[in-house]
Amino acid sequence: MMQLDAVVIGGGILGCFAARSLMRWNIKAALVEAADDVCTGITRANSAIVYPGYDMKPGSLKAALTCRGSLDFPRLCRELEVPLNQCGSVMVGRGEGSREALEKKYDRGRENGVPGLEMLTREQVLKREPMVTGDITGGLYAPTAATVNPMVLGIAAFENAAANGCIPLLRTAVEAMEQVPGGYILKTQREEIFARAVLNCAGLNADKVQELLFPPSVRLFIDGADYLVLDADVPGPSHIIFTETPDGKGITAIPAPEGNLMIASAARPLDGPGASPEGLRALKRAMTDLLPGTPDRVIRNFSALRPNPCQVALVDGQWVPTKKSIHSFVIEFPAPGFCSLIGIKTPGITCAGELGEHLAGKMAAYLNAAENPAFRPRRRAIVRAHDLPFEQRRALAAENGDYGEVVCLCRDITCAEVKQAIARGAKTVDAVKRRLGTAMGPCQGSRCTRRIQEILGVDP
Repeated sequence: MMQLDAVVIGGGILGCFAARSLMRWNIKAALVEAADDVCTGITRANSAIVYPGYDMKPGSLKAALTCRGSLDFPRLCRELEVPLNQCGSVMVGRGEGSREALEKKYDRGRENGVPGLEMLTREQVLKREPMVTGDITGGLYAPTAATVNPMVLGIAAFENAAANGCIPLLRTAVEAMEQVPGGYILKTQREEIFARAVLNCAGLNADKVQELLFPPSVRLFIDGADYLVLDADVPGPSHIIFTETPDGKGITAIPAPEGNLMIASAARPLDGPGASPEGLRALKRAMTDLLPGTPDRVIRNFSALRPNPCQVALVDGQWVPTKKSIHSFVIEFPAPGFCSLIGIKTPGITCAGELGEHLAGKMAAYLNAAENPAFRPRRRAIVRAHDLPFEQRRALAAENGDYGEVVCLCRDITCAEVKQAIARGAKTVDAVKRRLGTAMGPCQGSRCTRRIQEILGVDP
């Protein structure tokens, strides 16, 4: 039986950052993930936004972590060498009462300490963003908003956690747990693990993991959302564009770090896998309504799952929700040394680093662990040929011929980068894609997939 101080269950972005933060302490820890790679669940399908913090209730933990996380994000991305698009955001008002709603967000943001907030007139919004429709009433500008690739960020945190001693246990599903004197026994299909402390970051399954040991208290009810990704050369707004509408169904236009414009719908009831054709048509209509003249050059669409935590009670032998979705973070400590993150939704990416440090500190205090002086926060990224000046790129190709072979023509990704991603743990075409962005250009992998399979040594 493996003996550990702490185990993190779940290898999404929250689990990866929790594991990284645990390594700041003298703690023997492992990250347990059922899939064959990290960041394969809800981390891979979301809006990729670093929120500024004007939507959160003042004085709440969620507000504090969001504002700190937003301000600290540039440093975090430099530390992990992850691209960040510090583009800022403009929330535009549409319809009766929207100006007043924006002013309330402005006041709340000021109370939360969000820097640089500015109320904009209709004319000021259109001067900044001439693509936006003219029927807006005004806007709220937030300079600290940004976009980041959540898969790349989560994987970077995972790599840094492993480099600092965290034990990765992939393809390891937790099937049962037992509370024993001094800790917990996790039963997996591989082996049993004893840990003095457990940090449950299992995403959409976090409620089910907690219920392996404890009665239900909060359960997740799942909504959906739809996304369009446009070709990289389609012009888009320079800021994230949120919409404040009377019905709360406004869309979001997102300039992704890779240069694509992404359009996100509001949350919708989950009515089956994937987006419906009518839902996608409605999203396209909403896009052209908000950004008139935007060409319909969608290279892909996808759907996402959004967890909504609700308190539950036993009614006639059934656990049923007692009220609407809980809008704060749900962090539960059902027993000493056991912590669950249940339903950490928007702004989970913004708070991933802050949540990791907050909870690792609590686990360290419980374990009476000292700080780890050997912890190294820096993670080196794969050198991307596309980002280099021509002469430097040519010199790199002369030194390493694999940098001279472009595998993904759409995104200008070389054989050397693919091989480095494999050396860092990518075992499949999808795993390479999550790390490098291969197969995410206009051809959607029709030209590069076979070559990546050859490099991986797998049959097409």
